[in-house]
Amino acid sequence: MKLGLPRLHLRRTESTNAIARELAAGGAPAGTLVTAAEQTAGRGRQGRTWSAAPGRALLCSLIVRGPPRLLPLAAGVAVAETVGAEAKLKWPNDVLLDERKLAGILVEGRPQEDWAVIGIGLNVALRPGDFPPELRASAGTMGLDPEALEPTLARMLLALERWMDADAEDVLAAVRARDALLDQPVRWAGGAGRGAGIDGDGRLVVLTEDGRVSLDAGEVHLGRSA
Repeated sequence: MKLGLPRLHLRRTESTNAIARELAAGGAPAGTLVTAAEQTAGRGRQGRTWSAAPGRALLCSLIVRGPPRLLPLAAGVAVAETVGAEAKLKWPNDVLLDERKLAGILVEGRPQEDWAVIGIGLNVALRPGDFPPELRASAGTMGLDPEALEPTLARMLLALERWMDADAEDVLAAVRARDALLDQPVRWAGGAGRGAGIDGDGRLVVLTEDGRVSLDAGEVHLGRSA
């Protein structure tokens, strides 16, 4: 699948995912890309906001038709590969570098219409002072210059094309190789335990005091306490 054309670039928008969903519902072709220099209401998982200094992050959404079964994981692998060999994946699809989150992925769609939108926020050129005070201890960046945004986007699109076409087993193997939660204490709304890998359906396996639990959705945090 060729990604990135046609492309709609906006200087400022509330959410690239919202625009891409409208375009997808209106029949826009697979591979359509929406990018923005600035988002005012970008959304992450669990309803969180995703904000970045103008012109210093990749803020983009892609339309996918006939999405593969493991699309969120494949997208996570592609973004992590774009960042570099040291990048880790925090299930289901946050990308970490040096234990700091520098990318988030939000996949939305209409399964009944066989399309999905991949929303990606990647901190390419943010500086430590660009982050709000409450995020400075946990947010990360690639630390590049703003001129690196377009070359980074090009590399990421190529990686997405490759991983979206990859076999499910190859995607799972790549996720497992970058698993930031493996053998780490984790907690979620329903309990706590220790990360024990990713199963064949892409679910997070956790060892708890009561046995093994497989999570297929939801927010997972590192550590046993807030």
